[in-house]
Amino acid sequence: MTVQSRAETRPAVRQLHHDPGDRPMITIWEVTRACALVCRHCRADAQHRAHPRQLTTVQGKALLDDIAGFGKPFPIVVLTGGDPFERPDLPELVRYGTGLGLHVALSPSVTPRLTPDVLAELRDAGAVALSLSLDGAVAGTHDSFRGVPGVYDDTMRAARWVKEAGYRLQINTTVTRGTVDELPDVLRTVLDLGAALWSVFFLVPTGRGTALTPLSAPEVEDVLHWLHDVSDLVAVKATEAPHYRRVAIQRARGEQVELGDLYHQLSAATADLRQGRAGQTRRPRPPIDVNSGRGFAFIDHVGDVYPSGFLPQRCGNVTERSFREIYRTDPVLTSLRDPAGFHGKCGVCEFRDLCGGSRSHAYAVTGDLLGSDPTCVYVPPGVDEPHARPGQAVHSS
Repeated sequence: MTVQSRAETRPAVRQLHHDPGDRPMITIWEVTRACALVCRHCRADAQHRAHPRQLTTVQGKALLDDIAGFGKPFPIVVLTGGDPFERPDLPELVRYGTGLGLHVALSPSVTPRLTPDVLAELRDAGAVALSLSLDGAVAGTHDSFRGVPGVYDDTMRAARWVKEAGYRLQINTTVTRGTVDELPDVLRTVLDLGAALWSVFFLVPTGRGTALTPLSAPEVEDVLHWLHDVSDLVAVKATEAPHYRRVAIQRARGEQVELGDLYHQLSAATADLRQGRAGQTRRPRPPIDVNSGRGFAFIDHVGDVYPSGFLPQRCGNVTERSFREIYRTDPVLTSLRDPAGFHGKCGVCEFRDLCGGSRSHAYAVTGDLLGSDPTCVYVPPGVDEPHARPGQAVHSS
């Protein structure tokens, strides 16, 4: 069976208005690794207490100064963890960052530390957006994923508090082979909660996530096309699946693509939802051309800089060198901004400049930072060995 997209009137993919080699669009700062949850997919080993070398308040403010030093347009700063609510100085850091003109968002865990009073304090400090994780459509799935009974019900309550406090709510969902069937019902919950953005994370087998089963490349393709279908119901972000941009381009062109049983299963499960919301749809938000190290960077709790939280390639430390200098000059980061240097099919793909493949998946599965993305089914014309490494034959048309 095939599917053909509706025609698009806007560019299928948004591109940054600034040079991604000069500054990131998004900077994630893991303000602490302390966290009360024990999530099964976590890229890190969360700790019940703060690391003794985590950045201090003074060092954190210096980092925010450094980020603001990029100038306008300022990078978006997301304060994550662990659980950022474990830091008692979080309101002070938020207020300092927003006072510099930075757009500050929060990504907490749902624990007893997340209360209406704390949300109000952080909103007053200037935080404007907040993300919560929802990894299953029912309590059994989500609570098992997060390692704590009752966290599903707590998340539903927290989402209401977040909206009442005036934040822009984002829902993050990690998809695995064991949870993909629940995506249609998760979508229903996302809509019921009034989320502004649904970020679907495609599991990278790193950290605790190595014990879970990721989707196969054809299954990823099916989910991406389904997400494109439902993107007129809620804004969608496909995390660690930059080939969603390739899908958006193909669909905007009206190309016919062959899809599998999973796509049709997901579509059938949301047919009534789409019919019930006929006439209430929104203009889909085109995905944006941002990738690990290219418009995106991650700073961990002790100040180490990485292309992303799922790509364990240390590029320097902000207590030793300016974050701006690291981002602009580190060899790993600059290599990630040159798709012509990628290996295998990603290096010769006609979509490489707008996609580039998931560098995290490439590294986790093949050990090759610049290798082709094993979660993408697309093979460019003329490529004989899709995942060839340097020194192996790669043929392009």
